[in-house]
Amino acid sequence: MAELLAQRCFLSSSSGHACLSRSREQRESPAFVALRRSGFHGRTLALGAPRGKLLRGRVSSVPVQMTPSIGKSLKWWEKGLQANMKEIESAQDLVDSLLNAGDKLVIVDFFSSGCGGCRALHPKICQFAEKNPNVLFLQINYEKLKSMCYSLHVHVLPFFRFYRGAHGRLGSFSCTNATIKKFKDALAKHSTDRCSLGPAKGLEESELLALAANTDLSFNYAKMPSLFPSPDDVAERARASPKFPVLATLSDTQDSEDKAMVIAGR
Repeated sequence: MAELLAQRCFLSSSSGHACLSRSREQRESPAFVALRRSGFHGRTLALGAPRGKLLRGRVSSVPVQMTPSIGKSLKWWEKGLQANMKEIESAQDLVDSLLNAGDKLVIVDFFSSGCGGCRALHPKICQFAEKNPNVLFLQINYEKLKSMCYSLHVHVLPFFRFYRGAHGRLGSFSCTNATIKKFKDALAKHSTDRCSLGPAKGLEESELLALAANTDLSFNYAKMPSLFPSPDDVAERARASPKFPVLATLSDTQDSEDKAMVIAGR
């Protein structure tokens, strides 16, 4: 480290020359020479060491750890979220969330990051979620899951679908700030206490098949057997089993009559 160069210089106001009671080496330093040439007359000056150099015996080093703190700015659809609000990440996530909701009312909110109506409506949706903690709000970002939205026939935003228990889908509509009453009425109508007979239904089977047929999605679905077989299935099972009487259908009766006419030579 450089030596301490801070010195005091007393200037004589009568002669205008600096009276330096220091060594010759100090008097010839660039700082003192510049002082004599400046024509300065006045108070005591303290000439310090050049900038960037440490002063021996005067300055002690203190370790400082600097941690840059850059806060992550939230996107508008991430602000004001409540505990009962969830963003859907995939088709499987949507199906599982609806099936696991049980008897809860589920509102699926389709939005887009560039939709002005969606952005204006978002704070009110968050308020509805806060006032209705028993209702599950599922958010679907149209820009991230555009292919899935096509399969679900969602082409206008903002868009909402209501689901509940074994009843499945209760209704769907588009809504903006100007038509917010439509959302309030649907929420009041479907949020009343009720008991569904059976497990949660979730998406319609046609929607599940459409999602499974979409090659852009990693979603598999196998058609579930119906609890109530169709008349054709009943007739087929009756023919295959001798324990049950086979009821003659209209086509069977016509075939018998045709055979009888051939035997009789008609």
